[in-house]
Amino acid sequence: MGNLVSGVVAIALGVGGALLLFYVLNALAERMPKEWEERFKPYAFIGPSLAVVGIFLLYPAIQTFWFSFQTRIGTPNQEFTLANYEFLFTDPGIRDSLINNLLWIIFVPAGAVALGLLVAVLADRLLPRWEKITKSIIFMPMAISFVGASTIWLFMYAWRPPGSEQFGLITAIITGIAGPMDEPLIQISTGRLNSFALMAVMVWLQTGFAMVLLSAAIKNVPTDTIEAARIDGATEIQIFWRVTVPQIRSTIVVVTTTILILVLKVFDIPRVMTSGNFNTNVIANIYYDLAFTFGDRGRASVVVVALIVMTLPFMYINIKRFREQEAMR
Repeated sequence: MGNLVSGVVAIALGVGGALLLFYVLNALAERMPKEWEERFKPYAFIGPSLAVVGIFLLYPAIQTFWFSFQTRIGTPNQEFTLANYEFLFTDPGIRDSLINNLLWIIFVPAGAVALGLLVAVLADRLLPRWEKITKSIIFMPMAISFVGASTIWLFMYAWRPPGSEQFGLITAIITGIAGPMDEPLIQISTGRLNSFALMAVMVWLQTGFAMVLLSAAIKNVPTDTIEAARIDGATEIQIFWRVTVPQIRSTIVVVTTTILILVLKVFDIPRVMTSGNFNTNVIANIYYDLAFTFGDRGRASVVVVALIVMTLPFMYINIKRFREQEAMR
């Protein structure tokens, strides 16, 4: 309870300090000569933002990096060590979690973007009268939290012993087609199949996000290019792949990298559905166990550092693409 109060007080002081800094800088700018005011005033606006980023983002990141080289953090025996990084590269649980994260990175963005693009095209071309209703239904899961979605899909995968009535939708369908199941669907295999069962939840959640952005991009494709392709004898499939997709490539990249960054931080779904068991663990869940279950803040910090390093390339791609789009305007 004391840590919670301290955190709330720190946030309040940080935000209040940023607002006070803005007020002071703005007041100083107004008292300066006109020439200096124009030079100084931009810093009055960006200064508080930089202060908030520094306090709540940069400082914790630096502190986490420092903790990753420490052992017995918060005690008089705290000391420097490289054992945390040795643990990162040698622990089999970390290695399996990295493989799972890699699978999430490959299949979730690809699945969400492919389904979002498919729905956007079909709703626009084949179901124009029902487009709004269709898109609203597909987008609806975006309003559900990850924990809520995980709970819903737990019921979808729910299993009862053979001879009992199956109330889980997916389990009931499989049982009706293939016969009784001796084990729950999500525990049938100790391989990577269980991770794909969890990935389906994220794809279900993010398809609506991809659909909305891609649909807007498709509607902005100039009709002149499409009509010209039709006059040249191109089929609808050729028009889609050779005319539409190249013109919305930047949107596809932005949507993909945004979902990638989200996937790298995935935690709620594995935590709620399996707690990382059955070979479904991910890096964020390992951090939670190390930090809050075992109290090993040093090893937990090195896991966070690894997660930050994994996220940086995708953030760079997103920023680079954004700058390219701004330069074209």
